Amino acid sequence: MKLALIGSNGMLARKVRELAPVGSELHGFDLPEFDLTDRAQVLAAMARLKPTVIINCAAFTNVDGCETQEDLATRVNGAGPGYLAEAAQAVGAVLVHISTDYVFAGDQTSPYREDDPTTPLSAYGRSKLTGEKAIAASGLARYFIVRTSWLYGPGGKNFVETMLRLAVERDELRVVADQFGSPTYTGDLAAAIFRLLALSSPAYGIYHLADLGECSWHGFAEAIVELARLHGEPVKALRVLPIATSDYPLPAPRPAYSVFNKEKYLAATGAALPHWRDSLESYFRERSQLKKGV
Repeated sequence: MKLALIGSNGMLARKVRELAPVGSELHGFDLPEFDLTDRAQVLAAMARLKPTVIINCAAFTNVDGCETQEDLATRVNGAGPGYLAEAAQAVGAVLVHISTDYVFAGDQTSPYREDDPTTPLSAYGRSKLTGEKAIAASGLARYFIVRTSWLYGPGGKNFVETMLRLAVERDELRVVADQFGSPTYTGDLAAAIFRLLALSSPAYGIYHLADLGECSWHGFAEAIVELARLHGEPVKALRVLPIATSDYPLPAPRPAYSVFNKEKYLAATGAALPHWRDSLESYFRERSQLKKGV
């Protein structure tokens, strides 16, 4: 596998590098040297490399920032993936593009399937949906659009690290309890992507990939603080209090419910991702090892 990894300095890309199959030839592309919004540069870089697989981990992921910078978000999250699809078509590569649960409005009460209507609430969600549509309209046949949710892992800003920082600084945490989704560990997502790429006769298209189970942000925060104590973190917070979304207004609206139906991936691969609680425990073990320099 000759792999072009776009957004190679990011949180998910770190695990993609780590879990790439033995013998893979991996080439990273990221800012400032590589600008995903520059069509000519994207096409030229992929034409020189001639990868067999392109994995796009690059995105403008500041959900609230997208509200005031929607033009930039649309260029990065919308136009850029279309350029990669064009490049993949030109060199005969498979494209893997990472998308989001925020393409959904969150007004369902049962897990979202890949073909359910997409009605994003935020600029971020709209920009990511634009990217999905650009790939689908490109003429490229061999692509995986991988929607995921509540992503966390080493080497990046994420909810887990934010809660850990606040739990050390504050006596109590107040966390939204009326938004529900599935936390997903970057290691699980990267492994699932390579499982898709290993299929001999894959059904290309959109896949929902997230760890099993569901919780609220409040429930996720409670689990984080509990595990932090068990792993010897200097936790100060004694309580994690549930609050309503209306009690914590943010610039960008979030879906109240964005749990995925993952039957398509299970049917294609015969594998399911781990439960989010098990993976959160794995992440804490990994953090401990990194601190010890193991």
